Amino acid sequence: MATSNEKGIVGLASNHTVDETVARLMSILEAKGITLFAVIDHSGEAEKAGMKMPPTKLLIFGSPKAGTPIMQAAPSAAIDLPLKILVWEDSQQKVWLSWNSPFYLQDRHGFPPELIQNIAVIEQLAVKAGE
Repeated sequence: MATSNEKGIVGLASNHTVDETVARLMSILEAKGITLFAVIDHSGEAEKAGMKMPPTKLLIFGSPKAGTPIMQAAPSAAIDLPLKILVWEDSQQKVWLSWNSPFYLQDRHGFPPELIQNIAVIEQLAVKAGE
């Protein structure tokens, strides 16, 4: 079950490794025709800099048909769009998916509540990737 904190970050445990979760999410995005703009390998970049951190990858993805109406209604939403899911491993080797709550983003940027549905799919994507 996904849980949200007071800062608008939703979290969900994954049943897979970081790399498996990322691969599953990428496959789901492709099957749904959602554009994957980037995968940022934070832990890989840390390693290149001679530092260590648990596996941590950020996927940036979206659909102009879903995001554009939000940014038209509230241009500041562009700082939080496209959508992002962080896949990371905690100190007990448990893997998590984290993302911004669509309700938090609506509150933060003030776009009309009816546009939340444009980005609410993020939880379904995360749940599928982590199951």
